[in-house]
Amino acid sequence: MLLYVVAYDIPCDKRRKKVSDLLEGYGIRVQYSVFECVLTVSQYNELHQRLRKKVKLSEDKIRFYPLSAHTLNQIQVWGGPPVTEIPGSTII
Repeated sequence: MLLYVVAYDIPCDKRRKKVSDLLEGYGIRVQYSVFECVLTVSQYNELHQRLRKKVKLSEDKIRFYPLSAHTLNQIQVWGGPPVTEIPGSTII
């Protein structure tokens, strides 16, 4: 699992609402057009496929920033919710 920051700039209200509704199923909104999503590779690929059906790439902009484990502790948050934590592994 990796933490992804997903940011978008979508001028159409209808498409922007569809994208934000979809992202709410994958992560936590941390700013108006920014989500933090903890995703497996398959979830990341699924999100890409589902988003492609909702956006118009000639007008809309979406960015996916994967954050590596060694940079997570360097994130600074000023206001708003804390950084989304990646669930730890369980040894059975």
